[in-house]
Amino acid sequence: MPRPHLPLATLGPLLALVAACAFFATQSDRFLTGGNMSLVLQQVMVVGVIAIGQTLIILTAGIDLSCGMVMALGGIVMSKFATDLGLPPGLAIACGIGVTALFGLANGLLVTKVRLPAFIVTLGTMNIAFAITQLYSGSQTVTDLPGTLTTLGDTFSVGGTQIAYGTVLMLALYGLVWFALRETAAGRHVYAVGNNREATRLTGISPDRVLLGVYVLAGVFYGIASLLSVARTGVGDPNAGQTENLDAITAVVLGGTSLFGGRGWIVGSLIGALIVGVFRNGLTLMGVSSIYQILVTGMLVILAVAVDQLSHKNSR
Repeated sequence: MPRPHLPLATLGPLLALVAACAFFATQSDRFLTGGNMSLVLQQVMVVGVIAIGQTLIILTAGIDLSCGMVMALGGIVMSKFATDLGLPPGLAIACGIGVTALFGLANGLLVTKVRLPAFIVTLGTMNIAFAITQLYSGSQTVTDLPGTLTTLGDTFSVGGTQIAYGTVLMLALYGLVWFALRETAAGRHVYAVGNNREATRLTGISPDRVLLGVYVLAGVFYGIASLLSVARTGVGDPNAGQTENLDAITAVVLGGTSLFGGRGWIVGSLIGALIVGVFRNGLTLMGVSSIYQILVTGMLVILAVAVDQLSHKNSR
């Protein structure tokens, strides 16, 4: 089975990121400062980790609309288990990640065993996760968290620039998944299922097993994103995750991963998340209203999907 190579489509997002940075550097003297660049990374670390799980699913020609709400539920479970139940912070974190992994398992089973479309399944579980989050939290923010839950939001100094531990974790996770997709048989199976599920089955690989593993693993990444969200804000927020699902999909598509499956590069999703983060940060420094930031993001994702569709047609 061939090893997945760096797609040419990734060059476009990388150039777009460089061009965006160059443009905003001319608009604000603060943009290219170490502190501001560190801030951009902190702002995208939650979406960036969610985008890892979303990338794995989209590589198999699926999609997960529930990621943001599942992430919010994981954060509430961690927070309330630590504060209300008095569980040790490490165990509370494990419980939160366990809940998000269970949602991934449920999504995977419905897709592989019941044969429901991923779009419909995750649309349903998105609403289920939202309802459970609101009911369990009473729609109230959880405060007074133990320090362990917020450690990843702390920073350390590098050359006078404050770097968040959560940023380092995000980058480490991307490196780990990049290696797994490129150098392991399991990673190549993910690409194979996305390219041609039936052909993959005929080679002796179980597509259902691959898909189930991908959805569960995506759930684990959503749980890690839950911890990053709690660490960054310092609270368990039941209203978190309202836009993270679309932001994660936007990052993956901008990064060059094909919605048709089988084509993409995990680091491209990080580049896509950074593109969104750079645009929002740069426009904020320019004093542009947040509504225009949303407008620009929408235009970017439509452009990326259009390019993906044209590329898919040309490759057929």
